Amino acid sequence: MSLEFLISKIQKNNFLLIGRAGVDIYPDPPGTKTENANKYVTHLGGSSANMGVQLTKYGGSCSLLTRISNDALGKFVLNQLDFYGVKNTLIKLEDNESRISFAIVESTTEDHQSIIYRHKAADLFLSKSDIENSNVQNYECILITGTSLAAEPSRSAVLYALKLAKENNIPVIMDIDYRPYTWESADKAKQIYNLACDYCSGIIGNDDEFAILSGSYNEGLNYAKKISANCDLVVYKMGEKGSITFANDEEISKGIFPVKPIKPTGAGDAFMGSLIGALLKNYNLQKAIEIGSAAAAIVVTKVGCAPAMPDLDEILDFMKNNTLTKEIHNAYTAI
Repeated sequence: MSLEFLISKIQKNNFLLIGRAGVDIYPDPPGTKTENANKYVTHLGGSSANMGVQLTKYGGSCSLLTRISNDALGKFVLNQLDFYGVKNTLIKLEDNESRISFAIVESTTEDHQSIIYRHKAADLFLSKSDIENSNVQNYECILITGTSLAAEPSRSAVLYALKLAKENNIPVIMDIDYRPYTWESADKAKQIYNLACDYCSGIIGNDDEFAILSGSYNEGLNYAKKISANCDLVVYKMGEKGSITFANDEEISKGIFPVKPIKPTGAGDAFMGSLIGALLKNYNLQKAIEIGSAAAAIVVTKVGCAPAMPDLDEILDFMKNNTLTKEIHNAYTAI
């Protein structure tokens, strides 16, 4: 494949997202610590769900494939996906002892706590039959998050989906999305992520996540560059230091939009959803990266993840009124 082919498939606007949807609750008002809270607000969460919400803001046609618990919280998630325009017909309700992914997230950056419950998480019960029933071959582009690879049977199911995608010439973009508490070990994560990378046309992650893939923090950036030889789009994010994108034998360095965040969560989902959404809207790659960075900056200034995802008008207005920091020209020494 090629970057041009990947973008052409993105612009056909028929996305299958594989990964988790969950429930996030936030102590209210913003700034309240969990242990002091008497009131909470509830929102849709989960990396793939958030990404789907962001992509729909660009007119993206998104179907989410996952499993959720067959209870009131699962039905809340279905209703929220409907509200945001993410198609939920592929989602299977779990009747066993599994539970939906559930998180308590503080809207404060001071001694921030995100408490995430993933024991017997329903999304990790995704099966090969779920993949077969989803008709993977009918989609133009598949977006996965690395949490779906963390445990069986979801791991084998997702790898099977990647195999089908490759056989049908369907590009896959992966957000590494490494969450150590769902993996048996970092070594296992390295093994499985690298196996998945062989099927991907796009890989997006931060410096800590590429350190898992390479086995060393100091080798993460070099590793990202190395795998770009066989991958059309690789984005290496470095937090406040910006990002480096490898595509078409080029390196694109970009800064960030500095803001005063109220939480550290949701930025990665907004970035990936907006990067793909901007390419869908026919922006060039350089501009798409900037739009993704702006979306990430906006999200961390608001309560929630799904409800915080901005639309394109809000992003462009933000970009007019905020300045992108200077890109890092020598990022190999900056890290």
